[in-house]
Amino acid sequence: MNENDPAARRFFLIQFVRLLGVAFVIFGMLVAVGRTLPQWPHWIGYLLIASGLIDVFALPAIMARKWRTPE
Repeated sequence: MNENDPAARRFFLIQFVRLLGVAFVIFGMLVAVGRTLPQWPHWIGYLLIASGLIDVFALPAIMARKWRTPE
């Protein structure tokens, strides 16, 4: 892999966003049920879940559309 290849960097960035979204969903679920950081309100967990789902499903598609090679 060429380190200067913009397509490779974009691919790894998209995958990182997806992985971060999964981590947000898992952490949000733990906060929502009170298993982690019980002093936090449950609604913060739900916001983390929503943010994570957006990161997993919507953001990669938006990023790919923005970086698409013009025809």
